[in-house]
Amino acid sequence: MMLPIVLCSIVALAIIIERLWSLRPGRVTPPNLLGQVWRWIQDKQLNGDKLKELRAGSPLGQILAAGLANSKHGREVMKECIEEAAARVIHDLERYLNALGTIAGIAPLLGLLGTVLGMIEIFSSFMGSGMANASQLAGGISTALITTAAGLFVAIPALFFHRYLQRRVDELVVGMEQEAIKLVEVLQGDREVDLNGGRA
Repeated sequence: MMLPIVLCSIVALAIIIERLWSLRPGRVTPPNLLGQVWRWIQDKQLNGDKLKELRAGSPLGQILAAGLANSKHGREVMKECIEEAAARVIHDLERYLNALGTIAGIAPLLGLLGTVLGMIEIFSSFMGSGMANASQLAGGISTALITTAAGLFVAIPALFFHRYLQRRVDELVVGMEQEAIKLVEVLQGDREVDLNGGRA
């Protein structure tokens, strides 16, 4: 049972590294992006190429671009388009987190299964030989328990990073929601902004 546990550890490590890289706040919600968009609007530079650049630049850019592309159709249509884009972005941000949570749940069970199978094998061999040596029995049990320790060794960091990364996604989503709300209010005339995207 050590092979599946080792495979789980490799997959979990790969997911953790990839998600830590992908969920950097500066990559997901670049600072002053809304201010940059507002400058484009004021300078009448907002066109299809700028929207494409905005969409390709970051997850927040995808959401803002969806709103900007539909800003002429009114507040409700704009908000619906932003919500649709946000759903896609959130799905991408949460990629692989379910797999990491599954590894955190299954690794200790694999370890326990390995231990149980090892114990069955140990006791079966003693019953077949008809003699029980205490030192051999103790050695066999300690070997069987290695899989449980290995399973826990994989599961504990996987669970920690699953919770940590889920929390980071939640924080990023809240930040993107606030920026999207500002964009809707600015374009619909409910709010004035300075060039940094703050409330005037």
